[in-house]
Amino acid sequence: MNETASPGIAQAGTELLLRRDEGAVALLTLNRPRQFNALSGALLEALGKALDAIAADETVRVVVITGAGPAFCAGHDLREMRALPSQAEVETLFGRCSAVMQRLVSLPQPVIAAVNGLATAAGCQMVAQCDLAVASADARFAVSGINLGLFCSTPAVPLTRNVGRKRAAEMLFTGDFIDAETALDWGLVNRVVPPDRVMESARDLANKLLAKPRDSLAMGKALFYRQLEAGLAAAYADASRTISCNFATPSAREGVAAFLEKRPPDWK
Repeated sequence: MNETASPGIAQAGTELLLRRDEGAVALLTLNRPRQFNALSGALLEALGKALDAIAADETVRVVVITGAGPAFCAGHDLREMRALPSQAEVETLFGRCSAVMQRLVSLPQPVIAAVNGLATAAGCQMVAQCDLAVASADARFAVSGINLGLFCSTPAVPLTRNVGRKRAAEMLFTGDFIDAETALDWGLVNRVVPPDRVMESARDLANKLLAKPRDSLAMGKALFYRQLEAGLAAAYADASRTISCNFATPSAREGVAAFLEKRPPDWK
């Protein structure tokens, strides 16, 4: 097990983002517990750099993101935003956040959100943008910017791609919270577990992914998101090309051979 902090990103002696590698799993912890892990510009920079490093790290096969303290992430740092001197700088901040969210999608490794508590606004956005999510039974979710006169426009992008339109609209228009069981029912998270089992459940899910071939998961993840944005015919054409390429890989050949020979596959 190896624990490090993202290089050069610190505030008052406290690292804003922690990375701990547990075998082939990289665990990233948002580390601003007193601010409920609000996404400051510095934290977004650290997270972007960490994801770039992980993308190039072939020893990492799964990523888990969680928060320190009682919250997963309370969204953007509103104090920092209010202090920005111009609309252009606010737009730059949101552009940086959008780039990080898109990096979660383009990352070849599957990303699991381990939602240990409150997830609001951009925090809820991050849960929606991760590939999979495990939530504590006491976690709560909201895109509550409307209550401040600030419609959660950027969180709306992945939220509307996770839950049905009417449900997403209700969350965005009212700013109301939903509990973990509702989030599970609506498709925002995959599993709800007792608070003391969030990381255990995330690791169990990660282990399931570790048992699959890395190249097949990477190809499949990329196709999964591409086809969502394509028309039906284009999606099928892309999927046909992808599965044909996948079938030619050593992982698929070994998997098919193992199935036909009635033995476990050897994916080294």
